[in-house]
Amino acid sequence: MKDSIHNTAQLNELIAASKGLILYFYSDDCAPCISLRPKVKAMVDKCFPLLQLKFIDSMKYPELPAVLAVFSSPSLLVFFEGKEFVRESKYVSIESLQEKIERYYAMVFGV
Repeated sequence: MKDSIHNTAQLNELIAASKGLILYFYSDDCAPCISLRPKVKAMVDKCFPLLQLKFIDSMKYPELPAVLAVFSSPSLLVFFEGKEFVRESKYVSIESLQEKIERYYAMVFGV
């Protein structure tokens, strides 16, 4: 999958280097993961174009969710300037997620 992460070094480097980042932990065996993915992508494209969105297959690369204490799928972690600000898991509301991101996004990107 495009925009995916495959190892811990890549993950740590991306978090440290990104001004704004969403990590989407998923499993292809998880129906909510599959249905939520296009909604999150559409939200980022429409509302937060300066955020990077990266996908992590939790089943294929189990060491990656372990590094960030992610225990369920789907899980979304939002980082600004290397620090985690938002964490949502399982039943994710796009509207609620968007509201949580907006404030930090405006502060970091000045929009």
